[in-house]
Amino acid sequence: MAILVTPFIVLAAIGLLLSIIAHGCALLGLPQPLGGAAWGLHIGIFVVWIPTLILSNRLVRDFKRKDYWMAALRGCPRWMRWMTYGFFWYAIINFVTFIAAAPPRGAAPNAPAPPVVFRGFSGHWMAFYSAALATLYSAAAVSRRDSARRCPEGHPVSPAAVFCESCGARIAESDSGEADEPNPYRDL
Repeated sequence: MAILVTPFIVLAAIGLLLSIIAHGCALLGLPQPLGGAAWGLHIGIFVVWIPTLILSNRLVRDFKRKDYWMAALRGCPRWMRWMTYGFFWYAIINFVTFIAAAPPRGAAPNAPAPPVVFRGFSGHWMAFYSAALATLYSAAAVSRRDSARRCPEGHPVSPAAVFCESCGARIAESDSGEADEPNPYRDL
């Protein structure tokens, strides 16, 4: 599985990098280094999101819906999860500021898009490419080592569970599959 996912991980990483560059240039008011080809990042999102959606459904199938992102990103390092959450929050903030600064409609049809337009779109590109990268990376990591949490009886449990939803057994920290990262919900 990791071999099949690797090309999509690379594409998501490249898409994320290019969208960060496009966003940086837009913030600085510089022309886009890729020119009109930067709009191809729209299409790239679909290329990486089709396998992302398929694999995320596999990653979360044994977990409660409320724990979707915890389950989908359970194979990621902590910094990658925070990166993904950060880009999504930034996309929301960026969209609000884009709406406030958007140029009026009716610009010349053949004129290149102003930097503020690239700023609006590239904020979303960063969020989606980063989520695809993290989810695909998580799927590859989970396929190499099953980090799905299980109770002592072997039932799958959600990432935030302290007790098994099926049998009620207490979940030991060593059963989490993430010995290097403590469960933040353990003491709740």
